[in-house]
Amino acid sequence: MPRTSRIQGLRNLSVEARRKFVADAAGIDPASIAAFDPAHGLGTELADHMIENVTGILGIPLGVATNFVINGADVLVPMATEEASVVAAASNAAKIARVRGGFTTSSTPPVMQAQVQIVGVADPEAGRVRLLEARDELIALANDQDPKLVEFGGGVRDIAVRLVPSRAGTYVVAHLRVDVRDAMGANAVNTMAEAVAARAAEIARGSSLLRILTNKADLRLSRARAVFDADALGGPEVVDNIIHAAALAEADPYRAATHNKGIMNGITAVVLATGNDTRAVEAGAHSHAVSPAGLYTSLSRFEKDADGNVAGTLELPMPVGLVGGATKVHPAAQAAITLLGVRTAAELAEIITAVGLAQNLAAVRALATEGIQRGHMSLHARNIASAVGATAEEVPAVVARLIADKKVRADHAAQVLAELRAGR
Repeated sequence: MPRTSRIQGLRNLSVEARRKFVADAAGIDPASIAAFDPAHGLGTELADHMIENVTGILGIPLGVATNFVINGADVLVPMATEEASVVAAASNAAKIARVRGGFTTSSTPPVMQAQVQIVGVADPEAGRVRLLEARDELIALANDQDPKLVEFGGGVRDIAVRLVPSRAGTYVVAHLRVDVRDAMGANAVNTMAEAVAARAAEIARGSSLLRILTNKADLRLSRARAVFDADALGGPEVVDNIIHAAALAEADPYRAATHNKGIMNGITAVVLATGNDTRAVEAGAHSHAVSPAGLYTSLSRFEKDADGNVAGTLELPMPVGLVGGATKVHPAAQAAITLLGVRTAAELAEIITAVGLAQNLAAVRALATEGIQRGHMSLHARNIASAVGATAEEVPAVVARLIADKKVRADHAAQVLAELRAGR
């Protein structure tokens, strides 16, 4: 069958049947995503080589978001998350975006930065200029640390120097700006920073201290935009309510924190599924949410276009890679990359950003209409039913009662289950 992300009735299949159906829809061999089955995924022996003091493996549900069209191509998106409604919400928003062509994405070159902190410089302004004068020497020294990266077209692109006043004095901070190609880049830029630190300190006439990357990856940005059809959203009133909800997130840090968390629900799920560093991506995103005026604000923007639809945009740092780290070690992460069909880190970053925008639209639309709890709690009820011991056959009946009674609580679920088993 031709590659498609428009799959109906996926939730009605067994887990094993879903894997085969998804592989067929993606045009790949089902064996290539066999690692999604825990029996064929990360084992304790491999896990023992990944981190220290391994005592087991924590499983996280991995779902597949459907309906995504990104830059004209259908994409099935693996998402690893423990939170109910995330995968369904992303799929639904992607279906709405699909009406008007789906998502369009773009990105800047994959430039990461490492900082070298130099202390004890008597003349910081002059020290800054001395370092800039030695730009070519420092770039050559840094690039010598990773000739393979340079061979693949990467390496240090520039050096910037900042003066950072603090309560302990003024620091001279040199930034290595490194094109890391298809890597996340932490190891590469850290190695380079350590290699140039002594020479940089000598030139600035101080002492080097910290030599490490910054997770404020504001030179490595990904962008996504989409038009969400007014009729598919629910009409002009819903559109206006979405715009009002988004405007509050732009203006109010208290709302922005939850608004951005909704974006990260989608982003973190794909980052985790592909074996990338969730903490690095989250740190970069939230630091990017601080405006030049110092206000923590919304990462996304929603506007009404000339035709009355919602035009959504999202731009944020996206430091993810395809080489190195867990992405190349974890079998399920490799399977996730295969399912996505991406060939570069930039493609992966752009897909992740599109998912973040879809997730955000879904949450804001729910808030602007029925409220977040109706859809979320109906899915959460399944977790509650399972937690009190309901079997797969009993879960639907327990969930139906919890929703009908409007009491999605463990104590009520236990009571309902007891009544069900007693035949009442």
